[in-house]
Amino acid sequence: MLRDFQAPGRSAVFGTNAMIATSHPLASLVGVETMKRGGSAADAALAASAMLCVVEPHMTGIGGDCFALVAPPGAPTRALMGSGPAPKGVDRAAVADAGLAAIPDDSPHAVNVPGAVAAWVALHAAHGRLPLAELMEPAARVAEAGYAIAPRVAYDWAAHAARLARRPESAAAFLRDGRPLAAGDVHRQPALAATLRAIGREGRAGFYEGAVADDVIGTLRALGGTHVHEDLAGFEPRWVEPIRSRFAGIDVVETPPNGQGATALLVLKALEGWDVWRAARGPERLRLYAEATRAAYRLRDGAITDPAAMPVSLEGFLGEAAVAFVRRAAADPGPGAGPERAGRDLGPIPWETDTICLSVVDPDGLVVSFINSLFHPFGSTLYAPRSGVLLHCRGASFSLDAGHANALAPGKHTMHTIIPGLVEANGAPLMPFGVMGGQYQAAGHAHLMIRLFEEGLDLQAAIDAPRLFGYGGRTEVETGFDAETFAWLAARGAAPEAAGAPIGGAQAVWIDRARGVLVGASDPRKDGCALGW
Repeated sequence: MLRDFQAPGRSAVFGTNAMIATSHPLASLVGVETMKRGGSAADAALAASAMLCVVEPHMTGIGGDCFALVAPPGAPTRALMGSGPAPKGVDRAAVADAGLAAIPDDSPHAVNVPGAVAAWVALHAAHGRLPLAELMEPAARVAEAGYAIAPRVAYDWAAHAARLARRPESAAAFLRDGRPLAAGDVHRQPALAATLRAIGREGRAGFYEGAVADDVIGTLRALGGTHVHEDLAGFEPRWVEPIRSRFAGIDVVETPPNGQGATALLVLKALEGWDVWRAARGPERLRLYAEATRAAYRLRDGAITDPAAMPVSLEGFLGEAAVAFVRRAAADPGPGAGPERAGRDLGPIPWETDTICLSVVDPDGLVVSFINSLFHPFGSTLYAPRSGVLLHCRGASFSLDAGHANALAPGKHTMHTIIPGLVEANGAPLMPFGVMGGQYQAAGHAHLMIRLFEEGLDLQAAIDAPRLFGYGGRTEVETGFDAETFAWLAARGAAPEAAGAPIGGAQAVWIDRARGVLVGASDPRKDGCALGW
C-alpha cells in the first residue's frame, strides 16, 4: 500500500542485497559501507553501534549494556545477554541506611558492570568477518574530528542539560559554557576516540583492563562506589535460548529475563484469541491495549529480575493465571480499575529512559537485532574523563527493599528494559526490529505487532502510527490521536495525559523472500535512517 505522497511523511527503503535501519544517518551509512566491504551483519551492527555511541551520547555508550538476537541462515536464533551485574562489594543495607528510598541515577551504586563492550567482542567472535579495529575506526575518527549535532539529539540534549551540570566532568565534556549544544553545533570526544581504538586493538582488554579500567574504577571509587578491577575483568556475556510466543500467525522472539521481553509476550498472549479484544473497535482497542499493558507491567515489576532471583518461573509469568489477570484488568473500566489498581506495588524503575536499537540483514542472510543503552539520557552522568567513558545508571532499577524480587544484591543482574525483537514466520526470520524508549519498549513491541499483523499496516506506517502508553497511574498519549479519542479514554478511566515528548522510537527490516527484497523503516520521532542496496 502506497502512502499519501501529498502528506508529510517518509517512505520505506527497499534493497535487494542488504539493509540496515538505525536512529542516525551516520550509523546507517557506516553499516552499509561495512557490509559493502565484505563485513557481516554483525560487523555492521558493531560499527553502527560504535558510531551511535559517539553521535548519540545521551542514548548509548560503551559504558552501557547490550543485548542482541542473532539468526544465522539455516540455524536457530540465539540471544546474546550483555548486561553486567552489580559489583560484588555492594551492600544493600548500607545503601538503604544512608537514608535513601531508591538509588539515585547519579549515584555510583547505580553503575553496574558495563556489559556492552564484552557483548560486542562476543558477537564479533561468533559472527564477525572484518577486524574489530576496522569496525571501531569510523566512530573513532568522527569522535576525534567532530560531528554535527542532529536535530532530535539536540532536542534531547537541551531537555537533559541540567543533569549534565550536576558533575563538573560531564559538564566539561557535554556542555558549552554551561549550555547544551544545539542542532548543527560540532562536538568532539577525543578521549572516547582513543578508547574505541584501544577496544579495536585489544578487544575486551581494551576496556576491562589497563588504563580504561583504571579510569572507570578510580572515578567510581572516588564517589563512594565499591567497584574493583575484578568486577570488570570477571564479566562474561552469555549466549542463551530466546523466548517466543505466537501472535496473529507469527512467532515473536524476545530475549529472556533479566530483560523485560516476557512482558511484551504476556501482553500479546492476553490479547491473542480474546473475544473482547477481537470485538473491540476504535478507541476501545486503544483502551484495552493500554490497560493490558498496565496490568502486565505490574506483574513485570514484581517478578522480572536476575533469573536466579525470580519469584516465579518464566512459564508461570506467561501462564494462564497471568493471562487471565491481564484480561480482567483490561476489561474492567470501573472506578479504580486501571491506573489505581495496576499502579500499586510498582518497582522503582524511572519513567523516562532512552536507548538505541538497530536492525541488520546482510547479503548472506545473517539477521541481527541489536540494542545498546545507558538507561537514563546521558546515563548516570558519571564520566571517566581520561577514557571518555560515560557510565550508565542501570543499577537505579534495583529496589532497596530487601523483600523485593529485584532487590539490590552483590553480583546480581537487575531487571532490564532494553529488548531487541525478532519476528519469525514458518521457522525463518521475517523481521528484526527494535523499539526504543526505556519503559515503553515491551509495550512498543506489542503495539508494533498489533499494527503490522492485525491491522495490516505497512512497515513504515506501523512505525509512524501514534502511540499511547499505560503504566502505573499514567497513560501518555501522543498528539497523533484526535481530541475525541483523548476524551473517550478519559471518560472510561484510562487517565490519559498528553505525552511531553515523542514516545520511544523504532527501527525494523522486513525480509520479503517471495520477491527477494528487503524493506527498511526507521522512526521519524528520531533522526532515523534506513539504508540498503
